[in-house]
Amino acid sequence: MKKYFGFLLSGLAIFVQTATAQTPEEALRLAWFTPNGTARNMAVGGVMGSLGGDITANHVNPAGIGLYKTRELVLSPGFLLNNNKFNYRGTDSSTNKSGFALGTSGLILAGNNRSGYSKWTSSAFAISVNQLANYNNQVSFSGQNNFSSFTEKYLEELTRDRADTNAALSNYIFGSSLAFRTFLVDTLSGLGGAVAGYQSLVPISSGVTQSYNARTSGGYNEIALGLAGNMADKLYVGGSFTIPIIKYTRELVYSERDITNDPTNQFNFFEYKETYTSQGAGIGLKLGTIYKPTEFVRIGFAFHSPQLITMTDRIRSSLIADTEGYAGRRSESSDDLNNGRAGTSKYNITTPWRAIGSFSLVFREINDTRLQRGFISADIEYVHYKGARFTVTGENAADAGFRNYYSALNESIIDNYKGNINAKIGGELKFNTVMFRLGAAYYGSPYQDEALKASRIIGTGGLGYRNKGIFIDLSYSHIMNKDAVFAYRLNDKPNTFAEQRGNRGNIMLTLGFKF
Repeated sequence: MKKYFGFLLSGLAIFVQTATAQTPEEALRLAWFTPNGTARNMAVGGVMGSLGGDITANHVNPAGIGLYKTRELVLSPGFLLNNNKFNYRGTDSSTNKSGFALGTSGLILAGNNRSGYSKWTSSAFAISVNQLANYNNQVSFSGQNNFSSFTEKYLEELTRDRADTNAALSNYIFGSSLAFRTFLVDTLSGLGGAVAGYQSLVPISSGVTQSYNARTSGGYNEIALGLAGNMADKLYVGGSFTIPIIKYTRELVYSERDITNDPTNQFNFFEYKETYTSQGAGIGLKLGTIYKPTEFVRIGFAFHSPQLITMTDRIRSSLIADTEGYAGRRSESSDDLNNGRAGTSKYNITTPWRAIGSFSLVFREINDTRLQRGFISADIEYVHYKGARFTVTGENAADAGFRNYYSALNESIIDNYKGNINAKIGGELKFNTVMFRLGAAYYGSPYQDEALKASRIIGTGGLGYRNKGIFIDLSYSHIMNKDAVFAYRLNDKPNTFAEQRGNRGNIMLTLGFKF
């Protein structure tokens, strides 16, 4: 197993009163997600780069709202079904979790230009909200390990900082200090009784059973204010100002247990618990154009600028350890060491930029959309995952230790992520007032390491009904996931991870009214 996400973080003792350090995974959480939108958009695989005529275009290619010439109100509730399967060091496990979701919902105001003095045929304004990513999930796996231990990250931290016993007791109150105070990690004696280093009481060579269980919730939501114009029903140009709003919560329980009955191990088990929340808001911009060289062809291009998001993370943690005859059972919590307060960390994150190229064939393309009979559309999207960046903010901006930490974190993102392609295709057949839709999509791996088999393959389908200014759409998308989940990461040896294979079902219903 390849050494992965290893990056030396100097000066972490500065985080005494703050949350634990950020990781590259947080950047990926805001970048590698499957499409969401209205039921119509979901049913055709998320293709919206050149199609337009759907409020989801406000979040994909804002030029698409330029096809509107009437007003429209849309609401899209949804439901998610998660089915996760994991293999960790040869042991299989599975989890299931379901929850509610929200597709693109909002209002479009559009109308024709009747003055006769403008080259623009019509214009449209849209305000909408879309959930780009839903974090309601459960990740749970376990297995036996005689190669590494969660506690080794504490040894790395204490050794790197050359921490004395006073620092070990008080400077790492969300991690190493908990382990040191419970004697899960203890000193090594040198000449004259001086501290020569630190040791873990976990018997790695004889093996332990490791268990990881995390329940996550929240979402990555986006408000978009879009404006688009239509020039002679040939060229459409638009842009949207976006406001991302993120809330993420993780309840983590991690444990290691001795798999032997050897009394010389002086270790029975430890259990680490963590409550972590991350929330923030920011700004971004999406620009796009759609061109119709002939009546039935549409070509689209869109660019999504990086979003600048200000985040606030909070953490509480606790640890129970039983080292049997060495120190017995002991427990500590960050609340006890931090006067009952959660640790807080504030920073900025810049998400990766993305670009979308698209091509659509619309059958019987005419102004009266009621007489159209269907379409086929395809999108190619490039996402620059390695372009994500963290920066320190607020009162810590002048601190060299914080700046060095975030610089090392950004280098890790560059070293371990890559840009990659997402591809989507979908179509619709219309029979008077009823529509049938199918689609598919493929999302490539964001990881440079080929040992991390990650991808997302999506199959979609749905039905639609339109009549007298009212429309109802229903869709189902089936997402097959491959990913890698790390219980912990070490700098001094190759890391081990759980292989994730599972699926997510997404049911979306859209109700719309033209007025």
